Amino acid sequence: MAKEAVFTMKLEPELREAFMAAAHEEDRPASQIVREMMRDFIDRRSSDTEEYVEFLHRKVELSRRSIAAGDGISQEQMEARMASRRAELLRRAGEAEI
Repeated sequence: MAKEAVFTMKLEPELREAFMAAAHEEDRPASQIVREMMRDFIDRRSSDTEEYVEFLHRKVELSRRSIAAGDGISQEQMEARMASRRAELLRRAGEAEI
């Protein structure tokens, strides 16, 4: 693969020195190590995204099964439950201030 792009970044001198020393110890060019780190980051991010999408698909499927089995509740029922919980929390918070 042709290497035609230049990447410039700012970093602490101590970090640069430590990185360059480590690259030298491994007898590898620093640019090669940075390219590998970039590829690893992209691959890991892609993998994380795929896992998350799979998680969402499983969650949606479980929810659909739950609704089909009659285990779900309506939006109105959920809003009523949450209003009741909010009222209870506000009541408790008011008692705690006293």
